[in-house]
Amino acid sequence: MNRGALYLVPTLLSEGDPERVLPQFNIRIIRTLRHFIVEEEKTARHFIKLVSPDTIIRECELFPLNEHTSEKDITGYLDPIEKGFNMGLLSEAGCPCVADPGSLIVTLAHRKGITVRPLVGPSSILLALMASGFSGQRFTFHGYIPAKPDERRRAIHELERRSRTNDETQIFIETPYRNDQLIEDLITTCSAQTRICVAVDISSDDERVISGTVSEWKQISYRPGKRPAIFLVTHRTHR
Repeated sequence: MNRGALYLVPTLLSEGDPERVLPQFNIRIIRTLRHFIVEEEKTARHFIKLVSPDTIIRECELFPLNEHTSEKDITGYLDPIEKGFNMGLLSEAGCPCVADPGSLIVTLAHRKGITVRPLVGPSSILLALMASGFSGQRFTFHGYIPAKPDERRRAIHELERRSRTNDETQIFIETPYRNDQLIEDLITTCSAQTRICVAVDISSDDERVISGTVSEWKQISYRPGKRPAIFLVTHRTHR
């Protein structure tokens, strides 16, 4: 029996028409799949039904993969592939294996000699970098920075230092309810000429990208509130 393949399936970053952000090839692949490894089952069911209305969700097999899943738990997750079925690995939002635990599955697939096929799709990290006007020659994604005030200020200083020393754009995210406080912390901690970009609801109809120096941000009243956002810091715009 021929083995199946593991497809790394990017999902939507926000609600909307899948055809706006997903290639038709992805949509065709998703409509053939009945076995998925997912972060959250409810979100995954919604995404699958949105992209493939004719799919009967109860006939799909979903394997959870999140912060509570151990390497021991995933031992049999790829069994459908061994039986000849293709599988999809879904992130909660955007590209799998970027700021989520999907790499555990991909590592297991490589160990088993299973074909891994990454699909093209939206990445908030790259889309925000593209829209920021900051240098894309060197950049680092840090995930979440500390929530405690003193630790956060030290982390911001370190991000600013790394940007200046390495000529490198720093990218990070925050829990949405702390977005506005993070902006305040950035503009009170960073030097006046450090540049900050905040990209909100990337790829949605309500997308907003604002980029400027700390001095300029002190005059900007816009705050994203509890909307999905990604933050970038640099000491220069381009090389």
